[in-house]
Amino acid sequence: MSPDQVHLIRKSFAELSRLEHVAALVFYRRLFELDPKLRSLFTADIEEQSRKLIDMLGVLISMLERPVGLELELRAMGARHAGYGVKDEHYATVGQALLDMLASALGEDFTPEVRAAWTELYGAVESTMKAGALESDSDVLHDHRADK
Repeated sequence: MSPDQVHLIRKSFAELSRLEHVAALVFYRRLFELDPKLRSLFTADIEEQSRKLIDMLGVLISMLERPVGLELELRAMGARHAGYGVKDEHYATVGQALLDMLASALGEDFTPEVRAAWTELYGAVESTMKAGALESDSDVLHDHRADK
């Protein structure tokens, strides 16, 4: 990501943070509209889940200048999410819900440039989390074969 994109993400996240509770609820409402079956993956209260979403985005954004640490965190998160039942096809739905939440929260400040920056960021998040999920599947398969 370019420094300008990082700046746009940080600035838009600061705006989003002022509306964090409402924005996160918009995210989950939109996510479940796009794919109602995803509701079953969330055992926690949506209020709690909303807080976790904003916290996770804050951590991710705070690590943008530390790509190695960010990659390790995202791979671990991908492995955890695979354990929760998240499948590869769910990532596109989450990405769409994220962009819809940002558009709703930021209004006219959600410019094409801001959208492009978040789209690039989420693409990197998605591919890294999927890699972490795949690695965890390989580890489980390897451990299972070693037990025999």
